[in-house]
Order: sequence, then structure tokens, then C-alpha cells
Amino acid sequence: MPTYEYACTQCANRFEVFQSIKDDPIAHCDKCGGKAKRLISAGAGIIFKGSGFYVNDYKSCSSSSMSSSGECGGSDACASCSAGKTE
Repeated sequence: MPTYEYACTQCANRFEVFQSIKDDPIAHCDKCGGKAKRLISAGAGIIFKGSGFYVNDYKSCSSSSMSSSGECGGSDACASCSAGKTE
């Protein structure tokens, strides 16, 4: 379930509510009872944690251009890589 952010139009109180997408928006401020308005937020960013995620899963270098440490050497065999190229 997502967390929605609200702001009161009277007292400027900002609060978050953990509710289902199907639930109706909160109508009143829990502090003063004034009208609450749902805010549009940017949402949460994606955080990649762990070792080797990029090298193991999404790197497009060919195995011949990979070094023993698992990194791309930037050779011409790796067309999508700009490691060894200069502009």
C-alpha cells in the first residue's frame, strides 16, 4: 500500500497516511479539522544495493573484453561501452 502526503489548507499541517489505492482521500486535517488536500509527490527512487549488480546483470560488454576483475577493458569489441573511447 502506498503512503500519501496531505496538507491542510487552514493550518498548513503536513502529514502522511498509509492507505490503499482504493481508499477515498482524507478530507479533514487531524490537527485542526480543516480541509486536507492530497499532494503529488515524486515518489521513492530506486536504490541498488549489493555487489556486482551492474556487472553481473546489465553490463553489455562481451566476455572477451572483460578483465579478470569483471570490468570492461573498453576495447572495440564492446560497442555500447565508452570506457576506452574519447570524444
